[in-house]
Amino acid sequence: MKEMGIQDRIKRKYIATTNSKHHNKIYSNLIKDKELTGINQVWCADITYIRILNGFVYLSAIIDIYSRKIVGYAISKTLSPKLTIAALSMAIATRNTDNLIHHSDQGIEVYL
Repeated sequence: MKEMGIQDRIKRKYIATTNSKHHNKIYSNLIKDKELTGINQVWCADITYIRILNGFVYLSAIIDIYSRKIVGYAISKTLSPKLTIAALSMAIATRNTDNLIHHSDQGIEVYL
């Protein structure tokens, strides 16, 4: 394999998408002891990256905790507030959002 230039492993590269060491206000967890009885009560959001041939793309997704279905998502080559706003806009456009808790981690995006 070495003679033919074939790699047996791909080196993994970690991409930070969240900065948890900030001085912004941290809100209490409103869903810690909440019992869910149906859809559109709690949505949870997160950002991750996906390796592609020439780099990475970023995925922002919002999941309905009760149904475990993705209700909004967006993909971008850059990590910016537009990415998360696009995912949230998609979710709001397709679901009823009365009395909804939108939960995410306590970090802030790291803009690359």
